[in-house]
Amino acid sequence: MLCVFDVNETLLDLAALDDFFADLTGDPSARRDWFDLMIHNALALTAARDYRPFGQLAAACLPPIAATRGRTATPEHQRELGDRLRRLPAHPEVHDAITRLRAAGFRVVTLTNSVDAVAEDQLRNAGLRPLIDAVYSADQAGRLKPAPEPYRLVLETEQVAPSDAILIAAHDWDITGAAAAGLATAYITRGQRSPLPAISSPTLTATDIDDVATQLLTRHADG
Repeated sequence: MLCVFDVNETLLDLAALDDFFADLTGDPSARRDWFDLMIHNALALTAARDYRPFGQLAAACLPPIAATRGRTATPEHQRELGDRLRRLPAHPEVHDAITRLRAAGFRVVTLTNSVDAVAEDQLRNAGLRPLIDAVYSADQAGRLKPAPEPYRLVLETEQVAPSDAILIAAHDWDITGAAAAGLATAYITRGQRSPLPAISSPTLTATDIDDVATQLLTRHADG
């Protein structure tokens, strides 16, 4: 089976940005508000069949979040945020979990809304790039997840049927898009997340990437 991993929040820990947001706004929880606003923008663009690179959305969403705390985000802050996004650490269980999957014969790729150059930097700086067989970006498809095009790009390039691939993500919207494209799905409930209540349940739910690996290896052993 082809394991298709989302990157931000799924493999990499965005909590590493909390100090940046604390310095900028006085409130580390502003990081979550910024990410939610960025995803809201991405979903609106995708629903309207429009596209903007994810990094542009990240930068554009910083000033309004700072303004809600009475602060001003400058172009320098936006550049610093972009640089920090390239240097996020992996969640602690990720390296060993992916190593286990690869040892069992699973092919491991990533699919992210970030542009390819950013994704490559992120995985390399987190020490994960040697474990990833291929890095895919929604930018290559000209549509952000959860539109079907990014998922189809991976399946067509890898020459894999949807039923032979699983999308692993900590985002409900990503899981929904992958399921609509025919992939199996694994939802990471890290941070007390839960699947969307009005959408079909994911194929697997797991607490972290290690739990996903354990469930996939058990299913693989059972045939």
